[in-house]
Amino acid sequence: MKFSVLASGSSGNAIYVENEKHSFLVDVGLSGKKMDELFQGIGREIKNLSGIFITHEHSDHIKGLGVLARKYGVPIYANEKTWGAMDSLVGKVPLDQRFTFDMESVKTFGSMDIQSFGVSHDAADPMFYIFHENGRKLVLITDTGYVSDRMKGHIKGADAFVFESNHDVSMLQMGRYPWSVKRRILSDVGHVSNEDAAVAMSEVIDLKSTNVYLSHLSKDNNMKDLARMSVTQTLQSCGIIAGEYVHLHDTDANQPTELVLV
Repeated sequence: MKFSVLASGSSGNAIYVENEKHSFLVDVGLSGKKMDELFQGIGREIKNLSGIFITHEHSDHIKGLGVLARKYGVPIYANEKTWGAMDSLVGKVPLDQRFTFDMESVKTFGSMDIQSFGVSHDAADPMFYIFHENGRKLVLITDTGYVSDRMKGHIKGADAFVFESNHDVSMLQMGRYPWSVKRRILSDVGHVSNEDAAVAMSEVIDLKSTNVYLSHLSKDNNMKDLARMSVTQTLQSCGIIAGEYVHLHDTDANQPTELVLV
């Protein structure tokens, strides 16, 4: 099983996962044209996708969905409430491409099991995904205001995490956003900060080689170096030294990460 974080950030999100027989996209938060570019960047083609999984209806996760659906005829999976919330936003999607993926359920594609789990975010029914194959586990978890014990139970012990590290609290508090937006981001249905993400990581990382991709960084309230430094320091205070068995990786709003094995 391989994956690439095609794009991650406030402006748009998309993650690619494949095995020898199937390939999937989680979210389509960028224009059709940009999605084509990102796929070229990892040497893959959108037309070969087996399915697209949607986490929630916010535009930075579904911006290009309608275009891709109509152009390539790829099956799309989302839970019922998310379908209801995004129907008017993505335009017409043919019935034979619309599939329901219930919260806290598992779908199997050949040797790969894909598990959904709920997160805490201000969307209709937000959920993220865990990919399992041959004893390897890839967890995607962004867009959550906090990481609950239930979520930790689902995501614990993954070999690779695409983990939200959205903002630096001080940058956010001092920044230019109106207070209503700041309050939303800091709330239990907003986004996790660098430090909160690291504390949650420390509770779900097992004592084995683990790759963590710091994701969904705010363009205005975070920086790659700052996120990495904050997460490194917080992990250290929890007894985990980054670089020993936990390896931190950056993601980018415009450039895909290397397509690598989980």
